[in-house]
Amino acid sequence: MENSRFCERLSELLKQKGYSQREFAELIGVTEVSMSRYLKGERMPKGPIVANMAKALHTTSDYLLGQENDEQDPELVYYQTQRAIARNASKWSAKQKADLVNAIFEV
Repeated sequence: MENSRFCERLSELLKQKGYSQREFAELIGVTEVSMSRYLKGERMPKGPIVANMAKALHTTSDYLLGQENDEQDPELVYYQTQRAIARNASKWSAKQKADLVNAIFEV
């Protein structure tokens, strides 16, 4: 786990999503002091906190931890999309499924 990469990615995603350090700390259930330490690289969050961060930032824990490439990597986007479909398809209506299939084949 590369601490500097984690700090960089976390900081960049907070900026992109428009979160202040305080807002994000409250959102994921940690203190502002802990969040400050995470961002400075003084402390590494435990797994459940990393998972909460990733969920709130609409990314993956692997990406935050530096184990995945850039989020715009088409291969990564494909696999993330595939996982999301597999997890949620049973909850969708027939129309939603048809709309998805139509979107895939519209080129």
